[in-house]
Amino acid sequence: MRGSGDGLPRLQYPSRFSIHPERFMLVPVFLSGGVGSRLWPVSRAARPKQFLPLGGENSMLQETQRRLAGLECGATVVVCNAEHRFMVAEQLRDESDQRATIILEPAGRNTAPAIALAALHVQRTAPEALLLVLPADHHVTEPGAFRDTVAAAQAHAAAGKLMTFGVVPSRPETGYGYVRCGEALTDGIFELAEFVEKPDAATAEQYVAAGQYLWNSGMFLFRADRYLAELAQHQSDMLAACQAAMDAAEQDLDFIRPNAEVFLASPSDSIDYAVMEHTDQGGVASLNCGWSDVGAWPALWEIGKPDDHGNVSEGDVLLKDARDNYIRSESRLVAAVGIDNLVVVETADAVMVGARDQMQQIKQVVEALSQAERPEVTVHQRVYRPWGSYESLVVGEHFQVKRLTVTPGQTLSLQLHHHRAEHWVVVSGQAEITRGEEHLTLGPDESTYIPIGMKHRLANRGEQPLEVIEVQSGSYLGEDDIVRFDDVYGREEKPT
Repeated sequence: MRGSGDGLPRLQYPSRFSIHPERFMLVPVFLSGGVGSRLWPVSRAARPKQFLPLGGENSMLQETQRRLAGLECGATVVVCNAEHRFMVAEQLRDESDQRATIILEPAGRNTAPAIALAALHVQRTAPEALLLVLPADHHVTEPGAFRDTVAAAQAHAAAGKLMTFGVVPSRPETGYGYVRCGEALTDGIFELAEFVEKPDAATAEQYVAAGQYLWNSGMFLFRADRYLAELAQHQSDMLAACQAAMDAAEQDLDFIRPNAEVFLASPSDSIDYAVMEHTDQGGVASLNCGWSDVGAWPALWEIGKPDDHGNVSEGDVLLKDARDNYIRSESRLVAAVGIDNLVVVETADAVMVGARDQMQQIKQVVEALSQAERPEVTVHQRVYRPWGSYESLVVGEHFQVKRLTVTPGQTLSLQLHHHRAEHWVVVSGQAEITRGEEHLTLGPDESTYIPIGMKHRLANRGEQPLEVIEVQSGSYLGEDDIVRFDDVYGREEKPT
């Protein structure tokens, strides 16, 4: 191993693994389709955990991008669902000097088809590009060690191996699947012997003691053409559906929309089952970088900074005679006395309390909320939109008060409502308003009224966030009472 000017180690490989940098460009592929239901009530369908700052000051998606600093990468490709497209674009805008390609998965079909969409996109211009496939919602405490392992695996992936990253286990763990390492190829790189399912406690202890088993991280590195060739051999129907979907894809602003109808014909399967368990060219890179998939609340207790009594707290929290708890406050003071081994999570509209060793059952709570059609399962009290966000402050019979925050340079759609009127009061910033045929510019403490049925639009042309209090009144106040006539985000819903 030798040093380099940026302080990162560089590994020396056998000549047969030498990499031509232009042929084997490293392309990050982020999988951002999950909803993180086991982290409810903070993670919800409209804004799941990858968009939240759970492991630090930045969102998990942003941390995934920052983790690549020091690797020579092409522009990132993100596969996500359409509802999250603007959040992905906004969060990655300042994280790289190259604009990400965002592919909108028409429906969840698990990881194998999602990766296929990215591979098909990349291979059109760089068939031998190396795809570094990363879930967008993982946490790594030692990014330098992560980069070193990626660098060590690149030569093997360039030579045709389908590499997976196996995490060196720190304990017997029943919540992860495992990979068994075969013959050593180079230091820390092995042939892939097999994938194994999540074990029971006794089996997990045997795996860790054996030393051949690593946690299955769900991260991969391989050439785009090699992955597609393996799909052609083992999952031809899946490849055909993904190929047809990309051939008929449409460009939507900065997003790629594969054809939904043909994509839905694809089988749903993980890359583990669809490819990695069948290929004879699998490899494993041993990874020791402080990795966690942050799959449930206890994981945040494990990676957090505990006090002298083992408590990890976030936000405004006051504890007395408490031990080994995870307490998170997002909107108000949380005080706890005489509790042990609990998880307490408070948000503006929900509080969740549970035993730390029972947190896997939170999915059942989410299912019950979904069956009851409760909004708390999908949206937060503060709802994010491409132009900014809104927050419901007061809701009553036939009226509602919201706070709108419009990001600098953004504008809402030109729209009208059939069932409600709106009164806007500017709190801070400067608002440009279309009101019927009028065009108004309002500053703090100025207001205007929008009658039922009148076309209107709100924009922020300034350099500071625009804050507006919106008072709605009418017979129906649902978000679906919006008719859009013009929208910079492509959401027009013109009346027929």
